[in-house]
Amino acid sequence: MIHRMETHPRRMLIFGCGYLGQRVAARWQIAGGAVSAVTRSETRAEEFARRGWQPVIADICDPGALERLPVADVTLFAVGYDRSSGKSQREVYVDGLRHVLNRMASQCPQFLYVSSSSVYGQQGGEWVDEDSACEPTQPGGQCCLEAERLVLDAYSAAGCAAQVLRLSGIYGPDRLLSRVDALRRQEPLSGSPESWLNLIQVDDAATAVLACAERQVAGRVYLVSDDEPVLRGEYYRHLATLIDAPPPEFDASQPARRGAGGLNKRCRNTRMKYELGVALQFPSFRVGLSAALPMQG
Repeated sequence: MIHRMETHPRRMLIFGCGYLGQRVAARWQIAGGAVSAVTRSETRAEEFARRGWQPVIADICDPGALERLPVADVTLFAVGYDRSSGKSQREVYVDGLRHVLNRMASQCPQFLYVSSSSVYGQQGGEWVDEDSACEPTQPGGQCCLEAERLVLDAYSAAGCAAQVLRLSGIYGPDRLLSRVDALRRQEPLSGSPESWLNLIQVDDAATAVLACAERQVAGRVYLVSDDEPVLRGEYYRHLATLIDAPPPEFDASQPARRGAGGLNKRCRNTRMKYELGVALQFPSFRVGLSAALPMQG
């Protein structure tokens, strides 16, 4: 545990205060932190204010909108891609991030970037970790890898601490899986049942973010995934059993949707567990699905 002599609450600034970011914000707030959250939406800003977080209305794709950001001790960049925004993945993940870094790298001593395990391009079921080759084949993974390098280079030049968290597919309450309806309707699932899924339950992902913020090892990369990669066929058979749906059928001639096994590797979480001390509440999809399903609407 790091002991600080700060005279003010630790100031946290979050870009991308959504499914993961809101959980991080709530836990930072409970720990006594002063949380600010950036959003493009006035409605979301009002929601953040009701929760005791300082809202900042700004669009990261507009550098002029970032001139009045609050001072922060830790910045979390967890921006997802909104397909309705009219922006490309590159405009958001790379150009938008660059705008933020131009504003924050010299002013905020710690920057946490939420990346994706899509930076790996392995296709043969190989085990990967933080030292494995990153040769992404999909545009999203390519943008994430470029963004990682932007963050690490900017903070290295500024002499400050930046860390990268490569998250596997996030799941949990209220986000389980549009596929539940498809299973109940007996619709064939796209993609091969023999490809690997790598998952992380959202609250465990938040735990990893908080642990990373405490450790502050400059330039470190962490692969955030649970203990048990699972074949897609096994995963969906288990889910079908839990929801009393028929066994799943697959159409391997159709590419798997984003996040559902389009690539094929297995993620190893050793560094996250032993360097950050993360004890997973949901070490496998079996535990995580059982906990999430009763909360579905």
